[in-house]
Amino acid sequence: MPHITVGQENSGPIELYYEDHGSGSPVVLIHGYPLDGRAWERQERALIAAGHRVITYDRRGFGNSGRPATGYDYDTFAADLDKLATVLDLRDFDLAGHSMGGGEIARYLGTYGTERARRAAIISGIPPYLLKTDQTPQGVPKEVFDQIAGGLTADRFAYFTEWNKNFFNLDQTLGRRISEEVVQNAWNTAVSASPAGAIACVATWYTDFRADLPKIDIPVLVMHGTGDRVLPIEACGPRTHELIKGSDYVPIDGAPHGLCWTHAEEVNAHLVPFFS
Repeated sequence: MPHITVGQENSGPIELYYEDHGSGSPVVLIHGYPLDGRAWERQERALIAAGHRVITYDRRGFGNSGRPATGYDYDTFAADLDKLATVLDLRDFDLAGHSMGGGEIARYLGTYGTERARRAAIISGIPPYLLKTDQTPQGVPKEVFDQIAGGLTADRFAYFTEWNKNFFNLDQTLGRRISEEVVQNAWNTAVSASPAGAIACVATWYTDFRADLPKIDIPVLVMHGTGDRVLPIEACGPRTHELIKGSDYVPIDGAPHGLCWTHAEEVNAHLVPFFS
C-alpha cells in the first residue's frame, strides 16, 4: 500500500495513504467527511474507463492514513495535498473534491496557485463560508457545529448511525438508490477514523474560503444536491459559483449530501465530460 510522509508526530511519521490507477490525464479525488478514498468508487471506475489516471487518497486521520492528534485545519490539509502533487510530480492534473474535499481545493488553489492544476470540480463542497453571520444569513448557526462535536465526543458510534440518515437521506433513498450494506460500510469507515480527527474536523467546516475562491483562474465545475441536509445548498453551491469567475454550476435535483453514491450516474454525466 503506497504512502507519502507529510509530517512527524513525536516518534513516528505522519503518512497519507493513496491509490494510483489507470493511465492518461491525471485526476485527484478528495473525499468527504467522515469517509475515505473508497467513497469515489463509482466515479473512479467511470474516469478510468474514460482514459484517466485516477489518484485517490485518505485525508489525515481517516482511512488508511496516519492518525495524528493535530493538523486538522485547512492550511495543513492543503499542504498535504501539495505534498502529494509534488511527490507524484503531477502536472496539468484535475481535482475533484466532495464535501470537505471542496475545502481542500479552495485552499490549495488559493494558496499554491494553479500552475500544476488544469480543472477542478467542487461537489457539495463546504465553501465559501458555512457559518451563519450577518453577512452570511444562509449559513449554519455556530450552536449546530457545537452540538455535532458534542455528540461525537459523547458517543461517535451512535452519532454516525444518525449521521448517515441525513448524509444519504435514507428515508428517500434506502432500498432505491443505496443498500443497507453500503450504509453499513460508511458507518464502518466513519467509526474507524481517528477519534481526535473526527471531532476536530467539525470546526473546520466553517473555515472562511471567501478570499481563496476569487483567486482560482482555471475552469471549475460546481455541483450540489438540492436535497442536501448536511450542507444547505443555499449556503454553498450557488455562493461558491458566484465567487469563482467563469465557473459552471449544476444543481443535482433531489440529491442528498452523499450524492457520489446515490446519484452517481447524474454526477458522472457532468464530471466525466468536464474532465475530458
